[in-house]
Amino acid sequence: MKVVRIEKPFEIEVTDLESPKLNEGEALLKIRYCGICGADVASYTGNQPFTTYPRIPGHEFSAEIAYIPENDKGLKVGDVVTANPYFNCGSCYSCRRGFVNCCVSNQTMGVQRDGSFCEYVAMPIERIIPGKGLSAKELALIEPFTISYHAINRATVKKGDKVLVVGAGPIGLFALLSAKAKGAEVYVADILDGRLQLALEFGAAGVINSKNSNLLEESNKITDGNGFDVCVEACGLSETFLSCIDCAAFAANIILIGNGKKETTFLHSIILKKELNIFGSRNSYTSDFNEVIDLVSSGQVDIMKMVSKVYPMDRADEAFKALANNTGDLAKVLVEL
Repeated sequence: MKVVRIEKPFEIEVTDLESPKLNEGEALLKIRYCGICGADVASYTGNQPFTTYPRIPGHEFSAEIAYIPENDKGLKVGDVVTANPYFNCGSCYSCRRGFVNCCVSNQTMGVQRDGSFCEYVAMPIERIIPGKGLSAKELALIEPFTISYHAINRATVKKGDKVLVVGAGPIGLFALLSAKAKGAEVYVADILDGRLQLALEFGAAGVINSKNSNLLEESNKITDGNGFDVCVEACGLSETFLSCIDCAAFAANIILIGNGKKETTFLHSIILKKELNIFGSRNSYTSDFNEVIDLVSSGQVDIMKMVSKVYPMDRADEAFKALANNTGDLAKVLVEL
Protein backbone atom coordinates (compact mmCIF):
# COMPACT_ATOMS: atom_id res chain seq x y z
CA MET A 1 0.00 0.00 0.00
CA LYS A 2 1.01 3.63 -0.43
CA VAL A 3 1.61 5.77 2.64
CA VAL A 4 2.40 9.40 3.33
CA ARG A 5 5.35 9.43 5.71
CA ILE A 6 7.29 12.20 7.42
CA GLU A 7 10.88 10.99 7.08
CA LYS A 8 12.23 13.87 9.14
CA PRO A 9 11.14 17.46 9.78
CA PHE A 10 10.10 19.22 6.55
CA GLU A 11 10.57 16.05 4.49
CA ILE A 12 7.50 14.08 3.34
CA GLU A 13 7.47 11.12 0.96
CA VAL A 14 4.73 8.99 -0.57
CA THR A 15 6.19 5.51 -0.32
CA ASP A 16 5.19 1.83 -0.35
CA LEU A 17 4.78 -0.38 2.71
CA GLU A 18 3.23 -3.77 3.28
CA SER A 19 -0.49 -3.73 3.98
CA PRO A 20 -1.29 -4.28 7.68
CA LYS A 21 -1.79 -7.77 9.04
CA LEU A 22 -4.89 -8.17 11.16
CA ASN A 23 -4.92 -9.38 14.75
CA GLU A 24 -7.95 -10.98 16.36
CA GLY A 25 -10.76 -8.47 16.83
CA GLU A 26 -9.50 -6.10 14.13
CA ALA A 27 -11.00 -4.89 10.86
CA LEU A 28 -9.25 -3.64 7.74
CA LEU A 29 -10.17 -0.07 6.86
CA LYS A 30 -9.60 1.54 3.48
CA ILE A 31 -8.90 5.20 4.25
CA ARG A 32 -10.91 7.74 2.28
CA TYR A 33 -9.97 11.19 3.63
CA CYS A 34 -7.53 12.46 6.26
CA GLY A 35 -7.58 15.85 7.91
CA ILE A 36 -4.33 17.53 8.86
CA CYS A 37 -4.27 18.41 12.56
CA GLY A 38 -2.08 20.99 14.24
CA ALA A 39 -0.26 18.05 15.85
CA ASP A 40 0.51 16.70 12.36
CA VAL A 41 1.87 20.08 11.30
CA ALA A 42 4.00 20.14 14.47
CA SER A 43 5.39 16.71 13.53
CA TYR A 44 6.13 18.03 10.05
CA THR A 45 7.97 21.10 11.39
CA GLY A 46 9.80 19.21 14.14
CA ASN A 47 7.90 20.92 16.97
CA GLN A 48 6.00 17.89 18.27
CA PRO A 49 7.91 16.56 21.31
CA PHE A 50 6.14 13.15 21.24
CA THR A 51 6.91 12.34 17.58
CA THR A 52 9.73 10.07 16.48
CA TYR A 53 10.75 9.64 12.83
CA PRO A 54 9.94 8.29 10.36
CA ARG A 55 6.25 8.71 11.21
CA ILE A 56 3.00 8.24 9.31
CA PRO A 57 0.84 11.17 10.50
CA GLY A 58 -2.91 11.42 10.83
CA HIS A 59 -5.74 10.76 13.27
CA GLU A 60 -8.62 12.68 11.67
CA PHE A 61 -10.03 10.33 9.06
CA SER A 62 -12.87 8.55 7.35
CA ALA A 63 -12.67 5.05 5.93
CA GLU A 64 -14.58 2.29 4.22
CA ILE A 65 -14.59 -1.13 5.84
CA ALA A 66 -12.67 -3.47 3.51
CA TYR A 67 -12.84 -6.54 5.77
CA ILE A 68 -14.42 -7.19 9.13
CA PRO A 69 -15.21 -10.41 11.00
CA GLU A 70 -18.65 -11.04 12.42
CA ASN A 71 -19.27 -8.55 15.21
CA ASP A 72 -21.95 -7.42 17.64
CA LYS A 73 -21.86 -3.79 16.42
CA GLY A 74 -23.56 -4.62 13.13
CA LEU A 75 -20.63 -3.29 11.12
CA LYS A 76 -20.13 -4.74 7.66
CA VAL A 77 -17.94 -4.46 4.58
CA GLY A 78 -18.63 -1.26 2.65
CA ASP A 79 -19.72 0.80 5.65
CA VAL A 80 -18.24 4.31 5.74
CA VAL A 81 -16.95 4.98 9.24
CA THR A 82 -14.50 6.84 11.42
CA ALA A 83 -12.67 5.65 14.55
CA ASN A 84 -11.41 6.70 17.96
CA PRO A 85 -7.64 7.23 17.40
CA TYR A 86 -6.47 7.54 21.03
CA PHE A 87 -5.07 4.20 22.17
CA ASN A 88 -5.13 3.78 25.95
CA CYS A 89 -3.44 1.13 28.08
CA GLY A 90 -6.56 0.08 30.02
CA SER A 91 -4.65 -0.49 33.26
CA CYS A 92 -3.32 2.87 34.54
CA TYR A 93 -5.12 4.82 37.27
CA SER A 94 -6.84 7.07 34.70
CA CYS A 95 -8.09 4.13 32.65
CA ARG A 96 -9.26 2.23 35.73
CA ARG A 97 -11.38 5.25 36.68
CA GLY A 98 -12.82 5.53 33.17
CA PHE A 99 -10.78 8.55 32.05
CA VAL A 100 -9.42 6.73 29.01
CA ASN A 101 -8.98 10.00 27.11
CA CYS A 102 -6.14 10.97 29.46
CA CYS A 103 -4.44 7.60 29.84
CA VAL A 104 -0.95 8.18 31.25
CA SER A 105 0.44 6.04 28.40
CA ASN A 106 -1.82 7.47 25.69
CA GLN A 107 -0.76 6.78 22.11
CA THR A 108 -2.48 8.97 19.56
CA MET A 109 -2.37 7.81 15.95
CA GLY A 110 0.08 9.89 13.94
CA VAL A 111 2.02 11.01 17.02
CA GLN A 112 3.18 8.22 19.34
CA ARG A 113 2.22 5.54 16.77
CA ASP A 114 1.72 5.49 13.00
CA GLY A 115 -1.45 7.13 11.80
CA SER A 116 -4.03 7.21 9.04
CA PHE A 117 -2.17 8.70 6.09
CA CYS A 118 -2.06 5.37 4.30
CA GLU A 119 -4.33 3.38 2.04
CA TYR A 120 -5.22 0.80 4.70
CA VAL A 121 -5.15 0.58 8.49
CA ALA A 122 -5.93 -2.25 10.90
CA MET A 123 -8.36 -1.05 13.56
CA PRO A 124 -9.80 -2.78 16.63
CA ILE A 125 -13.52 -3.21 15.99
CA GLU A 126 -14.34 -1.65 19.35
CA ARG A 127 -12.77 1.62 18.13
CA ILE A 128 -14.75 1.85 14.88
CA ILE A 129 -17.62 4.34 14.92
CA PRO A 130 -20.53 4.03 12.45
CA GLY A 131 -20.92 7.00 10.11
CA LYS A 132 -24.74 6.96 10.18
CA GLY A 133 -24.98 8.10 6.58
CA LEU A 134 -22.56 11.03 6.77
CA SER A 135 -20.28 11.54 3.78
CA ALA A 136 -16.63 10.50 3.89
CA LYS A 137 -15.58 14.16 3.92
CA GLU A 138 -17.87 14.96 6.85
CA LEU A 139 -16.60 11.97 8.82
CA ALA A 140 -13.01 13.17 8.40
CA LEU A 141 -14.04 16.29 10.37
CA ILE A 142 -15.65 14.46 13.27
CA GLU A 143 -12.50 13.88 15.36
CA PRO A 144 -11.49 17.57 15.61
CA PHE A 145 -15.14 18.41 16.31
CA THR A 146 -15.09 15.98 19.25
CA ILE A 147 -12.04 17.71 20.74
CA SER A 148 -14.05 20.92 21.10
CA TYR A 149 -17.28 19.15 22.00
CA HIS A 150 -15.56 17.29 24.84
CA ALA A 151 -14.12 20.58 26.10
CA ILE A 152 -17.49 22.34 26.05
CA ASN A 153 -18.95 19.43 28.03
CA ARG A 154 -16.12 19.79 30.55
CA ALA A 155 -17.00 23.47 30.96
CA THR A 156 -20.68 22.55 31.53
CA VAL A 157 -21.93 25.10 29.01
CA LYS A 158 -25.72 25.44 29.24
CA LYS A 159 -28.58 27.28 27.59
CA GLY A 160 -28.42 31.03 28.08
CA ASP A 161 -24.71 31.19 28.92
CA LYS A 162 -22.67 33.94 27.34
CA VAL A 163 -19.54 32.22 25.98
CA LEU A 164 -16.33 33.75 24.64
CA VAL A 165 -14.16 31.62 22.35
CA VAL A 166 -10.66 33.05 21.96
CA GLY A 167 -9.14 31.73 18.74
CA ALA A 168 -11.08 31.05 15.53
CA GLY A 169 -9.02 28.25 14.08
CA PRO A 170 -10.82 24.94 13.44
CA ILE A 171 -10.86 23.94 17.12
CA GLY A 172 -12.20 27.34 18.16
CA LEU A 173 -14.86 27.21 15.45
CA PHE A 174 -15.88 23.70 16.50
CA ALA A 175 -16.10 25.03 20.08
CA LEU A 176 -18.44 27.73 18.77
CA LEU A 177 -20.66 25.08 17.15
CA SER A 178 -20.55 22.89 20.27
CA ALA A 179 -21.52 25.74 22.59
CA LYS A 180 -24.30 26.89 20.27
CA ALA A 181 -25.67 23.34 20.26
CA LYS A 182 -26.00 23.68 24.06
CA GLY A 183 -28.05 26.85 23.61
CA ALA A 184 -25.32 29.35 24.49
CA GLU A 185 -24.83 32.83 23.06
CA VAL A 186 -21.32 32.63 21.63
CA TYR A 187 -18.84 35.38 20.77
CA VAL A 188 -15.50 34.76 19.06
CA ALA A 189 -12.24 36.71 19.26
CA ASP A 190 -9.31 36.45 16.86
CA ILE A 191 -6.82 38.74 15.12
CA LEU A 192 -7.73 37.61 11.58
CA ASP A 193 -10.81 39.01 9.87
CA GLY A 194 -11.14 36.00 7.55
CA ARG A 195 -11.50 33.63 10.47
CA LEU A 196 -13.92 35.96 12.21
CA GLN A 197 -16.06 36.07 9.07
CA LEU A 198 -16.21 32.27 9.13
CA ALA A 199 -17.26 32.44 12.80
CA LEU A 200 -20.16 34.70 11.81
CA GLU A 201 -21.15 32.24 9.08
CA PHE A 202 -21.20 29.50 11.74
CA GLY A 203 -23.61 31.55 13.84
CA ALA A 204 -21.49 33.56 16.27
CA ALA A 205 -23.56 36.22 18.03
CA GLY A 206 -20.67 38.62 17.50
CA VAL A 207 -16.95 38.74 16.82
CA ILE A 208 -14.04 40.79 18.14
CA ASN A 209 -10.81 41.52 16.30
CA SER A 210 -8.54 41.64 19.34
CA LYS A 211 -5.74 43.13 17.27
CA ASN A 212 -7.79 46.22 16.48
CA SER A 213 -9.92 46.39 19.64
CA ASN A 214 -9.40 46.04 23.36
CA LEU A 215 -10.77 42.60 24.17
CA LEU A 216 -11.62 43.41 27.79
CA GLU A 217 -13.44 46.60 26.85
CA GLU A 218 -15.44 44.79 24.19
CA SER A 219 -16.17 41.99 26.65
CA ASN A 220 -17.56 44.47 29.15
CA LYS A 221 -19.77 46.05 26.49
CA ILE A 222 -21.22 42.68 25.50
CA THR A 223 -21.82 41.49 29.08
CA ASP A 224 -22.80 44.81 30.69
CA GLY A 225 -19.59 44.64 32.67
CA ASN A 226 -20.36 41.24 34.16
CA GLY A 227 -17.92 39.14 32.15
CA PHE A 228 -18.56 35.89 30.28
CA ASP A 229 -20.03 32.81 31.94
CA VAL A 230 -17.57 30.60 30.05
CA CYS A 231 -14.31 31.48 28.31
CA VAL A 232 -12.73 29.02 25.88
CA GLU A 233 -8.99 29.32 25.22
CA ALA A 234 -8.30 27.78 21.79
CA CYS A 235 -4.92 29.29 20.89
CA GLY A 236 -2.46 27.88 23.42
CA LEU A 237 -0.89 31.27 24.11
CA SER A 238 -0.09 32.84 27.45
CA GLU A 239 -1.69 36.15 26.53
CA THR A 240 -4.95 34.54 25.40
CA PHE A 241 -5.20 32.52 28.63
CA LEU A 242 -4.72 35.71 30.62
CA SER A 243 -7.35 37.42 28.47
CA CYS A 244 -9.78 34.65 29.36
CA ILE A 245 -9.14 35.27 33.06
CA ASP A 246 -9.76 39.00 32.55
CA CYS A 247 -12.93 38.51 30.51
CA ALA A 248 -14.46 35.83 32.73
CA ALA A 249 -17.27 36.64 35.12
CA PHE A 250 -16.91 35.95 38.82
CA ALA A 251 -17.54 32.20 39.37
CA ALA A 252 -17.10 31.59 35.64
CA ASN A 253 -15.67 28.52 33.94
CA ILE A 254 -12.53 28.66 31.79
CA ILE A 255 -11.69 25.75 29.52
CA LEU A 256 -8.24 25.31 27.96
CA ILE A 257 -8.11 23.50 24.61
CA GLY A 258 -5.11 25.24 23.05
CA ASN A 259 -1.87 23.36 23.71
CA GLY A 260 0.54 25.95 25.09
CA LYS A 261 4.27 25.82 24.52
CA LYS A 262 5.35 28.68 26.80
CA GLU A 263 5.13 29.32 30.52
CA THR A 264 2.53 31.76 31.81
CA THR A 265 3.25 34.09 34.70
CA PHE A 266 0.44 35.80 36.56
CA LEU A 267 -0.79 36.67 40.05
CA HIS A 268 -2.90 33.65 40.86
CA SER A 269 -4.95 35.46 43.52
CA ILE A 270 -7.25 36.67 40.72
CA ILE A 271 -8.45 33.06 40.41
CA LEU A 272 -9.31 33.07 44.12
CA LYS A 273 -10.88 36.52 43.99
CA LYS A 274 -13.16 35.56 41.12
CA GLU A 275 -13.53 31.96 42.30
CA LEU A 276 -12.85 30.77 38.76
CA ASN A 277 -13.14 27.17 37.65
CA ILE A 278 -10.33 26.32 35.24
CA PHE A 279 -10.47 23.10 33.28
CA GLY A 280 -8.02 21.35 31.03
CA SER A 281 -9.30 19.20 28.18
CA ARG A 282 -7.60 16.36 26.36
CA ASN A 283 -8.78 14.15 23.51
CA SER A 284 -12.38 12.88 23.69
CA TYR A 285 -14.52 9.82 24.39
CA THR A 286 -16.16 7.44 21.94
CA SER A 287 -19.46 8.78 23.29
CA ASP A 288 -18.39 12.25 22.08
CA PHE A 289 -17.90 10.83 18.59
CA ASN A 290 -21.37 9.32 18.58
CA GLU A 291 -23.02 12.49 19.88
CA VAL A 292 -21.23 14.72 17.36
CA ILE A 293 -22.17 12.40 14.49
CA ASP A 294 -25.80 12.58 15.66
CA LEU A 295 -25.54 16.38 15.82
CA VAL A 296 -24.21 16.65 12.27
CA SER A 297 -26.69 14.05 11.01
CA SER A 298 -29.54 16.10 12.43
CA GLY A 299 -28.71 18.94 10.04
CA GLN A 300 -28.22 21.46 12.85
CA VAL A 301 -24.71 22.30 11.66
CA ASP A 302 -23.02 22.40 8.25
CA ILE A 303 -19.43 21.48 8.99
CA MET A 304 -18.36 21.38 5.33
CA LYS A 305 -17.85 25.16 5.45
CA MET A 306 -14.79 24.27 7.52
CA VAL A 307 -12.99 22.65 4.56
CA SER A 308 -10.73 25.13 2.80
CA LYS A 309 -9.02 22.76 0.37
CA VAL A 310 -8.71 19.08 -0.59
CA TYR A 311 -5.43 17.67 -1.91
CA PRO A 312 -4.80 14.31 -3.58
CA MET A 313 -2.47 11.89 -1.81
CA ASP A 314 0.44 12.50 -4.19
CA ARG A 315 0.38 16.21 -3.27
CA ALA A 316 0.27 15.71 0.49
CA ASP A 317 3.59 17.53 0.86
CA GLU A 318 1.96 20.66 -0.62
CA ALA A 319 -0.88 20.38 1.89
CA PHE A 320 1.52 20.22 4.85
CA LYS A 321 3.61 23.11 3.51
CA ALA A 322 0.46 25.21 3.03
CA LEU A 323 -0.61 24.68 6.64
CA ALA A 324 2.90 25.18 8.00
CA ASN A 325 2.83 28.61 6.33
CA ASN A 326 -0.85 29.33 6.98
CA THR A 327 -1.57 33.02 7.47
CA GLY A 328 -5.14 32.33 8.52
CA ASP A 329 -6.70 31.75 5.11
CA LEU A 330 -6.96 27.99 5.62
CA ALA A 331 -9.26 26.28 8.10
CA LYS A 332 -9.38 22.49 7.61
CA VAL A 333 -7.35 20.87 4.85
CA LEU A 334 -8.18 17.31 3.76
CA VAL A 335 -6.10 14.81 1.83
CA GLU A 336 -7.94 12.29 -0.33
CA LEU A 337 -6.39 8.85 -0.04
